[in-house]
Amino acid sequence: MNSMAPGDLPPSRTETDVIIIGAGPIGLFAVFELGLLDLKCHLIDILDRPGGQCTELYPEKPIYDIPGVPVVTGQELTDRLMQQIRPFGAQFHFSEMANRLHRLEDGRWQLSTDAGTVLVAPVIVVAAGGGSFVPKRPPIAGIEEYEGKSVFYAVRRMEQFRGRDVLIAGGGDSALDWTLNLAPVANRLTLVHHRDGFRAAQHSVNRMRELVGEGRVNFHVANVKALHGANGQLEAVTLTGPDKKEWRQEANAFLPFFGLTIKLGPIAEFGLNLHENLIPVDTAKFESSTPGIFAIGDINGYPGKLKLILSGFHEAALMAQAAFHICRPNEKLRFQYTTSSSNLQKKLGVA
Repeated sequence: MNSMAPGDLPPSRTETDVIIIGAGPIGLFAVFELGLLDLKCHLIDILDRPGGQCTELYPEKPIYDIPGVPVVTGQELTDRLMQQIRPFGAQFHFSEMANRLHRLEDGRWQLSTDAGTVLVAPVIVVAAGGGSFVPKRPPIAGIEEYEGKSVFYAVRRMEQFRGRDVLIAGGGDSALDWTLNLAPVANRLTLVHHRDGFRAAQHSVNRMRELVGEGRVNFHVANVKALHGANGQLEAVTLTGPDKKEWRQEANAFLPFFGLTIKLGPIAEFGLNLHENLIPVDTAKFESSTPGIFAIGDINGYPGKLKLILSGFHEAALMAQAAFHICRPNEKLRFQYTTSSSNLQKKLGVA
């Protein structure tokens, strides 16, 4: 983390009030608390959808400790939070990882992502849970040479795969979703999975099998054993079936969806004071030791910390109050209740 002179600024950047790293439940509720104070937010998440761990790891697992809601699934909670923050027009940057952070001469922060997005704001809120979800790399020799050129762990632009021979490996929602989405775009699409059973939504599996029956998708029970090509450009792969027989399959784009692991990622390089991969914060504002950078949810640490969603909601509320004073230093903060403030009710569209 370092300072950057105005002359070093990139030509294209977006300015906002608050940048939130992480679009899980805590990051989403932070949008609500900040929105009540008229603070605009941009959110960055390495996943391709909101919800964080709730939707990626246990979308259908019941959660029993959300106040006033006896039982809710991870996906249902995410859907309700998205509905709750709709009035505030938050901007989302999915399938992107925050990888560079600079303090500008005017005191604001400039954050860049691996997709080239550049955001500027006076406040950064780290709501990254246990860290960034990082795709699991298949145990295939030499795969690193192809990554980012013809091997991809996420789809950012479908047009990138138009007319290509695409091989998708995996049996979860991501593998099936992209099989369905890319089938009309690709020249040829092949799905491989180590068994003829899937962890994905049944309607997606049914649709995939329909496409196989129509000859629009190929499906093999197999594992990818080797990649063939040069200079990062894939030409074919070696597949191995359950009977250990091998064959060569032409492909110039490979999308392995083998799940995700959680790592702190580039946040560790932001110059923050870390303790056991957590960001220490005060319990009055949930600000880190670096002014203007806050941490809420499982990513932070303090005496008595409980890693509960309801704790993160509380932290988001106090963070928002402190963030207001940074974003609006010349304005007075007037505390209001949503139940009695017509001003807040107008913002929520319920007046």
